[in-house]
Amino acid sequence: MRAIATAAAVALLGCGCALAPRLTTPTLTIVGVQLESSDLLTQHLKVRVHVQNPNPRTLPVKGIEYTLEVDGQPFATGDSAASFVVPALGEAEFDMNMTTNVAGTLVRLLARAPDAPANVPYRLSGKISLSQGWLQSIPFEQHGTFRLQ
Repeated sequence: MRAIATAAAVALLGCGCALAPRLTTPTLTIVGVQLESSDLLTQHLKVRVHVQNPNPRTLPVKGIEYTLEVDGQPFATGDSAASFVVPALGEAEFDMNMTTNVAGTLVRLLARAPDAPANVPYRLSGKISLSQGWLQSIPFEQHGTFRLQ
């Protein structure tokens, strides 16, 4: 009897993993930046972010953490200021807190060799933490470039 109960429990756990939803990573886009405070070494910004949810289920976001690298160097870190909900197949906007050292990054970018490409690579990575559901977080990573002028 114990063997049957164990086999049933294992089968249920296996089905549960198979039934766990696979989520497509939402798209995050910065739509506004506001300087909150600044000193010689760091700047504290409030960043307004637009998120698109490509999934057929609501995403109850309890937090987002991220790291931004510019030209292979750390540029900024941040997190969401409050929890929010993104509707299924919908969109939402929210605020994130960002701490950065713009002066250090500008010095590194301006010190690039004259023949270095004008397009500067960036990498945005982090995780979206969910407040409900089997899946507790969604990792994300986006790469791109911006042009130095």
